[in-house]
Amino acid sequence: MPAIDLIQIGPLAPHLNATLQQQHGAAALWEQDDWPAWLREHGAQARVVVTSARHGCSAAVIDALPQLAAIVSFGVGYDSIALDAARARGIQVSNTPDVLNDCVADLAFGLMIDAARGISHGDRFVRAGRWHQGPFPLTSRVSGKRLGILGLGRIGEKVARRAQGFDMEVAYNNRRPREGAPWRHEPDLLALAAWADFLVVTCVGGPETEGLVSRQVIEALGPKGVLVNVARGSVIDEDAMVEALRDGRLGAAGLDVFRDEPRVPPALTELDNVVLAPHMASGTVETRGAMQALMLDNLRAFLDTGKVLTPIL
Repeated sequence: MPAIDLIQIGPLAPHLNATLQQQHGAAALWEQDDWPAWLREHGAQARVVVTSARHGCSAAVIDALPQLAAIVSFGVGYDSIALDAARARGIQVSNTPDVLNDCVADLAFGLMIDAARGISHGDRFVRAGRWHQGPFPLTSRVSGKRLGILGLGRIGEKVARRAQGFDMEVAYNNRRPREGAPWRHEPDLLALAAWADFLVVTCVGGPETEGLVSRQVIEALGPKGVLVNVARGSVIDEDAMVEALRDGRLGAAGLDVFRDEPRVPPALTELDNVVLAPHMASGTVETRGAMQALMLDNLRAFLDTGKVLTPIL
């Protein structure tokens, strides 16, 4: 086998897999039955790992690649990449930020409207022939309500700007105020939840935010509140959320991400006050095309210049 310069952790779109293999000689790690043994035998010269937010890159993989210099990832999230291990070795890590912001914000707002107005519930109601038995229950207005945003980054800002068109009052929770942001910074997440009619989660995943939307935060949002998550399932105490939705202590939820995807808690699938989406926020033709282009640009920039274009590290 010739020397391997690039290792691909997991499959991407078929045409992208083909491009990586044909143009860059990518070796498919996911096809190896015993990948640690395969890396020990073939990974000595590999300089680049290509991965995604879904597949990540573990410390074990990094440790097995002594010449690794760059991890090029498809997706904006990086909680599945062992950043500490990469940082200790001076390995560059890139993602695909910005190009997906609008589509993720669109879906966040769609989930919020659906959860409040019961659009998916109404669709099931009509399809099941239940309209003949009586009117659909009243739902909640979105316009003019209070929107809390957990994590006013690039995506959170897009959500906030969309809320302006709905005449919503916006406040956000970050570790520190966002310079130049026109919305109110609320340093206490519990206070933000108690104030808000809607709480939209757009913060990063990972250990620092795990369980940040706690049982107490969910209780503060309350029986009329709506929780929307387009970030990572780990950010929410999922067990507490399921219990609160089931018992009426949380009004509704719109969820695109889950703690153990693609396994969704069965209790959620039985509830009409929950809108469930299959981690599809960036899943548009336009956005995925832009993400693929940026990932390849990062890879080619590193191979040509030794520097990625959109570094995390």
